[in-house]
Amino acid sequence: MKRAEVLGMDYIVTGHYVRREFDENSQRYIIKKGIDETKDQSYVLYGMTQEQLAKTLFPIGNLTKNQTRAIALEKDLINASKPDSQDICFVPDGDYAGFIERYTKQTFPKGNFIDKDGNILGEHNGIIRYTIGQRKGLGIALGVPAYVVSKNVAENTVTLGSNDDLFTDTVYGKEVNWVSIECPKEPLKVKARVRYNQKEQPATLYPLENNCVKLIFDKPQRAVTSGQAVVFYDGDILLGGGTIFTRQ
Repeated sequence: MKRAEVLGMDYIVTGHYVRREFDENSQRYIIKKGIDETKDQSYVLYGMTQEQLAKTLFPIGNLTKNQTRAIALEKDLINASKPDSQDICFVPDGDYAGFIERYTKQTFPKGNFIDKDGNILGEHNGIIRYTIGQRKGLGIALGVPAYVVSKNVAENTVTLGSNDDLFTDTVYGKEVNWVSIECPKEPLKVKARVRYNQKEQPATLYPLENNCVKLIFDKPQRAVTSGQAVVFYDGDILLGGGTIFTRQ
């Protein structure tokens, strides 16, 4: 967008599967899910400001992926039949831990696997190699299924527990950006996602101080992870979102 302004351009155009509309009543630009819900990318755009939305166009949000491919074939575009990418685009080899070490120029030493009571269970191979909810590839045998339930970077520990330990009905979000509405002053019924490919789940949102929110889900959610986004909707309208954090 900064480059577009330097060049004197009026808009930037992206291929995200979302729809942008202007609400005359609220005088706000709103984001709606793409028509093709299997390709909807609204989750990743919750941080867009009104100023950015005023200068951004999303021309394929009203198309399905098949329709987009058909147009690309008609125009003889070289990527018309390119397979969908499911990987992180800047980590083509899938070695995200190696990428993080190269990018940060840091190494992440071994540390302890612990249980919920702090008892040492074994040794892990570096905290960045584990994700909340992970079961496979832990390299430790406890005689019962074990899952990563939390990580403590300061103490370099990875806590293991049961699948039941992964569920919570309460999620906190910080640095919240409101897209299609102003920040509500009262609790609000929403549907929310705590990860990109999750189907939205019903919850009650409570606005808090310092641009934070608390969501209480109707049903407990599995493997909620600090640092990921929690994004909330009203039907197909993206209301806003923030960064999940653990409240002390």
